[in-house]
Amino acid sequence: MSLKDKLPSNPLGFGTAPLGNMFRKIPEQEAADTIDAAWREGTRYFDTAPFYGAGLSEIRLGELLAKYPRDEYVLSTKVGRLILDEVEDPASRELGDKGGLFEHGRPNRIVNDYSADATLRSIEDSLKRLRTDRLEIVWVHDIAQDFYGDAWLSHFEQARTGAFRVLDRLRDEGVIKAWGLGVNRVEPCELTLDLEEARPDGFLLAGRYTLLDHARALQRLMPAALKRGVEIVVGGPYSSGVLVGGTHFEYQPASPEILARVARLRAVAERHGVPIKAAGLQFALANPAVAAVIPGASRPERVAEDQLALQAAIPPAFWHALREEGLVAPDAPLPVDAKAG
Repeated sequence: MSLKDKLPSNPLGFGTAPLGNMFRKIPEQEAADTIDAAWREGTRYFDTAPFYGAGLSEIRLGELLAKYPRDEYVLSTKVGRLILDEVEDPASRELGDKGGLFEHGRPNRIVNDYSADATLRSIEDSLKRLRTDRLEIVWVHDIAQDFYGDAWLSHFEQARTGAFRVLDRLRDEGVIKAWGLGVNRVEPCELTLDLEEARPDGFLLAGRYTLLDHARALQRLMPAALKRGVEIVVGGPYSSGVLVGGTHFEYQPASPEILARVARLRAVAERHGVPIKAAGLQFALANPAVAAVIPGASRPERVAEDQLALQAAIPPAFWHALREEGLVAPDAPLPVDAKAG
């Protein structure tokens, strides 16, 4: 059974990093209204992580989903970070390229640990924060260069001998339905696929298969994943928000080069009357290796926009124009290709 078979039929999930107060403090009522809006719009896959606000996202999601039937939605969280009761200054956390990302989260201490024991403890802690008795999917979080620099391979090795084996066993025992990596870089996914002993079901890949950035994933990861029967959940389809009017790319202020490329994409979209959100979502889902896409939202109106974008009719001329202007890779699968076939 593929990863897609373990997810809801609606391919649009909900990424809850914003509920961990990513970039700003989100009022409790706004968080509640956003999750309720997602449910009304038919969202039935929710992804979270202990790292998001040092447990805040999981706590909020657990409280807000408690009123809905547990059998009607799919839940994924992540391992690799233990959240301790000790208080620290969030600004002092070593987050690699992501410094300051959750400065408005809880002040609990975060410990990076991908060992077997820590993986089991992390799952147990997440179940408590999420107020649930089971998890469908568990991702191994952030074993990549953007958080650990040149030391990322040592963290990967700890995960290989720890988290990977534990999650393999839990999946085989039926405790969870699937596992994989949740990362912002392609390299850890490629390395995992090269391991004979690793048997992941999929990858949650954030920011690496978008209209703005997809070349390496397209050329190397997607073919290898398809060959192994491993599917991709695309996170961050709006490239940290810059694609849809935000100012961040890769969780940092966008460079002039990125802003110029976004301007070119938006100009083509406006010329063809295409909402840029619709282009971003439908581009990601056109790849046969992609099982779902999970944009994050922190306001109710954004959820409805995402669902409308998923259903928007996009003229073939728009996709052809992107190819002609070199704004997508020549071999990137596009929705127009499926219709032509």
